[in-house]
Amino acid sequence: MNRLFHEHLRGDRTIWMVALLLGVVSLLAVYSSIASLAFRQEGHGTLHFLMKHGLMLVCGGAIMYGAHRLKFGVYGRLSQLLLGVTIGLLVLTLLMGTNLNDASRWLRIPLIGQSFQTSDLAKVVLIVFTARAIARHKEAPWTFRDVVLKLMLPIGAVCGTILPANFSTAALLFVVCMAVAFLGGVPLKWIAASVGLAVGAFALLVAVNEAGDLGLLPRVETWRARLENHGSADSDANYQVEHAKIAIASGGLLPNGPGSGTSRNFLPHPYSDMIYAFIIEEYGSLLGGIGLLLLYLILMGRAVRIARFCPKPFGALTALGLSLSLVLQALVNMAVAVNLVPVTGQPLPLVSMGGTSIWFTSLMIGIVLSVSRSVYDEPANQHVEPRSGTAPAAA
Repeated sequence: MNRLFHEHLRGDRTIWMVALLLGVVSLLAVYSSIASLAFRQEGHGTLHFLMKHGLMLVCGGAIMYGAHRLKFGVYGRLSQLLLGVTIGLLVLTLLMGTNLNDASRWLRIPLIGQSFQTSDLAKVVLIVFTARAIARHKEAPWTFRDVVLKLMLPIGAVCGTILPANFSTAALLFVVCMAVAFLGGVPLKWIAASVGLAVGAFALLVAVNEAGDLGLLPRVETWRARLENHGSADSDANYQVEHAKIAIASGGLLPNGPGSGTSRNFLPHPYSDMIYAFIIEEYGSLLGGIGLLLLYLILMGRAVRIARFCPKPFGALTALGLSLSLVLQALVNMAVAVNLVPVTGQPLPLVSMGGTSIWFTSLMIGIVLSVSRSVYDEPANQHVEPRSGTAPAAA
């Protein structure tokens, strides 16, 4: 095993193990929860969907492996080249993308016929781009003009084009970018001013859309309904969340075992949006609930450790930003399942059944592993002193 890690799987071993465990959890949970999906789509049994999901995970593993083999500096240069392309794809998605529930989020890849969510690509590109822009600012003091031109314009362009179809993704991405800016040394007063401008622009956009019925925000009624229904006693309006709570209550503290869950027969999307509730039903609150949460927190903890020892500010900010994005997404998914926040539609990273979202999640973890290689594998960095703490270790 040590030889395998040393020769092929480089970087932080704990992150590799977290990714592997999340993949195993995903296979077990998806296989148990897709019976209703297979029933609705006649001609396809559960094995068909399991094999398809397994193939996505295998491809994701290959992407993770390939990404971690590259020097992380490559991603900084690529982000600069891809930012304009990404914004163009987001605009194209709004105009020509596959539409579901007034949300145009997907573009179809012509040759392979696979749809992908352009916001997934945007997350990776924008976080890496933001980390690079901050790292390249060097020691010069930040002015508000610098913040607007170097950070807020690209962040606003990307989040603004995601917003009409996917408010939660746009909001989470904006929060992550602001966190990266704070960690990168951008003065808090300029970050606060930027947040104020963003909130003001959003409020103005909603007001203009409401006054003129322009259709700029086609999902604004959906957002309003989700906010109003959150915590409501109307069980019909909260059907999804109510059944998620029933599934969690049925799980208890200790595992009931794979295949024991019954919520797959009535819980909407038990294999994607509500997979956390289904996992708790089968594996209990201790193993399924807290155990899964700990995996994501371990990922974040390792990213913080990598950032402490990374000799390059760009690498440190990239590892923190990408990991924070994944962990925040996981926390939001879990919070929806336990009815702490309104329904968002955010999948559980690397666990929920999905298509190319698994690939982009794997890419993000692969980039974090690439940064970790600069800490653990390069001889010049073996004795780098952290800002505080002890010497680096790969496991």
